Amino acid sequence: MTEDQKNFAAGRPEGKTLAGTLLAGMKALPALPACFRRMKHGGQIRNSIPFEGRIRVCSGPFSGRLDYGKKRGSSMNFEEVKRQEQENLMPTYGRFPVALVYGKGAVAVDTEGKEYIDFTSGIGVNSLGYCDDGWVSAVAKQAGAIQHMSNLYYSPVQTSLAAELCRLTGFGRVFFCNSGAEANECAIKLARKYSADKYGKQRTEIVTLVNSFHGRTVTTLAATGQDVFHEHFWPFTEGFSYARANDFESLLSCVTENTCAVLIELIQGEGGVMPLEKEFVRKTAALCKEKDILLMIDEVQTGVGRTGSLYCYEQYGIEPDVITSAKGLGGGLPIGACLCASRLGEVLGAGMHGTTFGGNPVSCAGGLEVLQRVAKDSFLRSVEEKGRYLREKLSKMAGVQELRGLGMMIGIVLAKDNAKEVAGRCVKNGLLVLTAKTVLRLLPPLNITYEEIDQGLEILEKSILEG
Repeated sequence: MTEDQKNFAAGRPEGKTLAGTLLAGMKALPALPACFRRMKHGGQIRNSIPFEGRIRVCSGPFSGRLDYGKKRGSSMNFEEVKRQEQENLMPTYGRFPVALVYGKGAVAVDTEGKEYIDFTSGIGVNSLGYCDDGWVSAVAKQAGAIQHMSNLYYSPVQTSLAAELCRLTGFGRVFFCNSGAEANECAIKLARKYSADKYGKQRTEIVTLVNSFHGRTVTTLAATGQDVFHEHFWPFTEGFSYARANDFESLLSCVTENTCAVLIELIQGEGGVMPLEKEFVRKTAALCKEKDILLMIDEVQTGVGRTGSLYCYEQYGIEPDVITSAKGLGGGLPIGACLCASRLGEVLGAGMHGTTFGGNPVSCAGGLEVLQRVAKDSFLRSVEEKGRYLREKLSKMAGVQELRGLGMMIGIVLAKDNAKEVAGRCVKNGLLVLTAKTVLRLLPPLNITYEEIDQGLEILEKSILEG
């Protein structure tokens, strides 16, 4: 065993090894928010960790910019970051004028030293916020042991995460990938293979919903029921039809003798935070069971505690055949999962599906830490309580017309229908929020404090009233 491995196994950052330096630096991160607050009031920060594991900040009065050291590649100001982005990256994102360099909990800090309350969680990804101590420790330990391995070999951490998912949900098998789109691709292949084996190759059609979003690959775009995402990328994978949400007769008209699956989101996140009605979902589930059509629930955004239950389908009283999970599962690292009922567990055999990076050991270690904490009853109760607190406060806020969602997945319809403008003002005032169509979308870290919620809501109200 190398010195790095010994130090990581013992949880010690001693020595000038690469792994020791990494772990020491990670353990130093929790102290930084207090440092920033002290600097703003003219205080000084004393160095308390070895240089190799230190993120250096200025001392004395706050200088307006963090100094991470040129060797760390984080010493650029915003304009320098923006220039490099424009010169080197494809312009596929409409970015806010912010470059984030550090975060802890629900607070992010930009290149200029400005702090933001984060009500986005990286679009529902950072379930435990930025750089949670337990999550960082689990990830760092795995990174110091083995960072990647081929899926041609057994992975203890991958099988542990799969076992925990199956234990907590009752599903029989899991396939790991890298994203929600990939998880939905797996579900689509699984449904078509199952149906072809049992009924013949013609039974390949899948019904999704108008206003849905299932990913940006060619096939998951085809599954997505929004024309705005289809433009420019024809031809798509065939075999998809789109029913109107909450309209069972519309769904019934889409189902034919060649339908193999129905794929739905219980809350259409990108579609404007639109929850499906329970009666519609239960009728759909009964229809699928009657006709041996797979009921597949896209839980990429709603899963892993986001709505107050481990997965949202639990609140609808249904038993899906397949669910897909991603975003919040990894706590900040890329991972996706397709979970299926035991009877479907061997439909996809060796060589029929696969991935190079799916089930990566480091991502699985992060996922296991997230899952074991979020799945606790007390944690899920706290998510529901904080979500209720948010909605109660928002319902009394001037300029708010309607609230949608469950748990800590909240859509805000504004009276002035100016969500994008308000989102921009929020950033200027120190709050990160999202939009979805014409609504503001809030996806705070699940462990955000009430103090941080209040601070964020104060900024949100100010930003709404400024318009």
